Amino acid sequence: MYRDNVTPQSLMLNFLGLYVLGRDIAVYSGSVIDIFGRVDVSEEAVRSTLSRMTTRGLLDKHRSGRKVYFGLTQRANDVLLDGEQRIWQRGAVNRDWDGTWTLVGFSLPEGRRGERHDLRTQLQWAGFGPVQNGLWIAPGTRDVAQMVTELDLTENVTVFTAQHAKPTEAADLATRAFDTAAIAARYQDFLEKWGGRAPQASLPDDLARQLVLHGDWLDLVRQDPHLPAELLAEDWPAIEAEQLFQALATRYREIAAPLAAAAVESIAL
Repeated sequence: MYRDNVTPQSLMLNFLGLYVLGRDIAVYSGSVIDIFGRVDVSEEAVRSTLSRMTTRGLLDKHRSGRKVYFGLTQRANDVLLDGEQRIWQRGAVNRDWDGTWTLVGFSLPEGRRGERHDLRTQLQWAGFGPVQNGLWIAPGTRDVAQMVTELDLTENVTVFTAQHAKPTEAADLATRAFDTAAIAARYQDFLEKWGGRAPQASLPDDLARQLVLHGDWLDLVRQDPHLPAELLAEDWPAIEAEQLFQALATRYREIAAPLAAAAVESIAL
């Protein structure tokens, strides 16, 4: 399977964000299978991904004759809009930090390990990192009320905003809570993979390259806590990587869009 470390669900989310979000349509599963074949994702993997996303409330199943179509739920719309914002609006680094941190403290017994895992996963997605046991932080003011409510953990979580004070330094907090070396390495890997005159030439066309590019980039930015620029090295590789992504995304879009239009069979909702 060509996708490297990009999961079929990540590719699916990008496909849905590019070609279904905002269109009030449901797409035929067979055409999704054909498109994902371009990036060597098997029919079984596509069907399994669509099934799991339906079970999780991200997709609605529709039938027309003997064909099955999939449309976005409101939850999926929210997820995809968030991803769109991360990709196109946030920027590679945070240049407007006011020195404030959002802190989330929690305590859950061993018997509630699953809930603790879900909370940590959601916090990581929201840009938080663990500064010490049961205490996660993120730069700036972050609204986590909806997340905590949906997880039904209001009674177990404490949220507040604060500024660091001596002897604690902001840069030390950043390196304690976030593996900045690993984040930088992931951006360097992206630059190596997608740099050059003809990146990913082994893929069949620009639609395939577009899907993998967006999948790689979303996986990058969803793991990036968007740290303040003043806490990062001047040559922070996310800046160059973002410029490369935007240039390639623009290049691939011109050919990918008509290819997708020809390949995707849909019904109006």
